[in-house]
Amino acid sequence: MGKITGFKEIERRDRVYAPVDERIVHFHEFVIPLDEEELKRQGARCMDCGIPFCHDGPNGGCPVNNIIPDWNDLVYHGEWQEALDSLHSTNNLPEITGRICPAPCQESCTLNIDNNPVTIKTIECEIVDKGFAKGWVKPEIAPHKTGKKVAVIGSGPAGMACSQQLARAGHKVTLFEKESRIGGLMRFGIPDFKLEKALLDRRMEQMLAEGVEFITDTHIGVDIPASQLLQDYDAVALTGGSEKPRDLSVPGRELKGIHFAMDFLKANTKWVQGVHGEDQVIWAKDKHVVVIGGGDTGSDCIGTSTRHGAASITQLEILPKPPEQEDKLVVWPDWPNKMRTSTSQEEGCERIFSVATQSFEGDDDGNVTAINCVKVEWSQDDTGQWQMSEVEGSEFQLKADLVTLAMGFLHPVHEGMLEELGVELDQRGNVKGETEGDNAYATSLDKVFAAGDMRRGQSLVVWAIREGRQCAHAIDQYLMGSTSLPR
Repeated sequence: MGKITGFKEIERRDRVYAPVDERIVHFHEFVIPLDEEELKRQGARCMDCGIPFCHDGPNGGCPVNNIIPDWNDLVYHGEWQEALDSLHSTNNLPEITGRICPAPCQESCTLNIDNNPVTIKTIECEIVDKGFAKGWVKPEIAPHKTGKKVAVIGSGPAGMACSQQLARAGHKVTLFEKESRIGGLMRFGIPDFKLEKALLDRRMEQMLAEGVEFITDTHIGVDIPASQLLQDYDAVALTGGSEKPRDLSVPGRELKGIHFAMDFLKANTKWVQGVHGEDQVIWAKDKHVVVIGGGDTGSDCIGTSTRHGAASITQLEILPKPPEQEDKLVVWPDWPNKMRTSTSQEEGCERIFSVATQSFEGDDDGNVTAINCVKVEWSQDDTGQWQMSEVEGSEFQLKADLVTLAMGFLHPVHEGMLEELGVELDQRGNVKGETEGDNAYATSLDKVFAAGDMRRGQSLVVWAIREGRQCAHAIDQYLMGSTSLPR
């Protein structure tokens, strides 16, 4: 904990952002951090709450079980390097979670009962950023090599965490990535204004020194048969993403100008990072943009379209508008359903809730020009299941020159690697595997394991890190008969 009476005496303060008119003209991060003395004061607000729900794993709080009260106290006392050690003991990528995690830990903070949680995410981010700036983040090279070889397929947060943990256990780890650079959707799916990619590069340098080999531009199941990896490696970890997007089967879907959100975002981030030219960008400049889907991916489409110079941006959400404030007595310390406004939404867009898409219209050249919508309402049937119905006479039309479908992802892509391996899938189409017991993270195929979105389905980066670490624990146990890796 921090100062005993800190939560009573110290006002909550958090990071702020650069003004909208300044930040929308570039693709760089725009967070303005707190200074060191203010961060110490914010760490002092961490109270002796008895049960630290912020730290508690999978049902609430932090999925990687960050030891939050400990490093809050260390920051309060100015012991930054010790705080970094504590942070890294549970999290391989705190520079990522400190930026893009929605911070369920803060929702679970006891001080959030009156909407004044400790600024956990901000403190976490500063700990690791200071650690890199001071040179405290060094390779953790295994003193002994096991002679075992492990292939990790997919270099997102699950793959990076799994690879790093296995390398530290002394295994020879090769991390395969189908794209041209390491990082998965952290690299090309998340806009640079939310996550500068130099953060990934500096973590990769540490992993290289620890013995992880990176192989890019290699699509397992396409460029290399998956069966070859089973012959060449002692264990294989499937840590790819849940990349099969949810489509919208309505009349006019085939019109030009309607794109899956990730195609739109990847095209832009690859241009920003110099992977390809601006001729391959899906430009929103001077266009009426409609984003279908109210989540983080849709928000990223908004921020990107704003920076392109879109004529207008409208975001459609099929669910009702959430309440401005949750009922703490009912929800806390679990993640609440409440109205949230992202920095991208803040920059300018119209948000319409409880609306469904009926069809698209286009011009003679096959370009989308409009989207036809209808308002919907939700009610529970006799079994308690929610049912949607259209509101009679509520139809309306929006101009649309560019539409992005940001309605989530169904499951990993089955064609190629998964079909070749023949691993068993669960009812949702994810790779089947348990997280507990003797066969944790094991698939139906011997020596093949799965973690992250490929096993769990579309989820948060912090869940991917958790599963990557736990999968590494399971693989080390499988290879060596015992393990000292933390779970």
